[in-house]
Amino acid sequence: MDIQISTPALLFSAISLLILAYTNRFLALASLIRQYAALYRENREDRVLKQIQNFDTRLKVIKMTQIFGVISFLFCVLSMFLIFINRMLFAEILFAFSLLTLFISLLLSLKELFMSIGALNIELEEIKTLNNFK
Repeated sequence: MDIQISTPALLFSAISLLILAYTNRFLALASLIRQYAALYRENREDRVLKQIQNFDTRLKVIKMTQIFGVISFLFCVLSMFLIFINRMLFAEILFAFSLLTLFISLLLSLKELFMSIGALNIELEEIKTLNNFK
């Protein structure tokens, strides 16, 4: 495979936008954690504790998502540098690793999305129970 410096450069905007989206999810989750922690200190409900446990796991997944996204970005930059200094074999290998880590980051993001849906289901179960509907 023969790659040019523009090939890894194409990933720059995509990875940057993904990292921004991951950061926004992190900030939203951090806000929810603060709200639910205060709520749990007030009335120690099971539902609130389940949400906090879900948030804890999601926070770990988001952290790994961000780490793999940043690693992908770094491999992409290094790949461009290696192309610049004409070390094509190493550039191609690092570009492949960049794609692999980006793939892992996207899979983790998908996992966190399903966990987020799980958190919403906890809230819906409470409403269903209170209103006797299925």
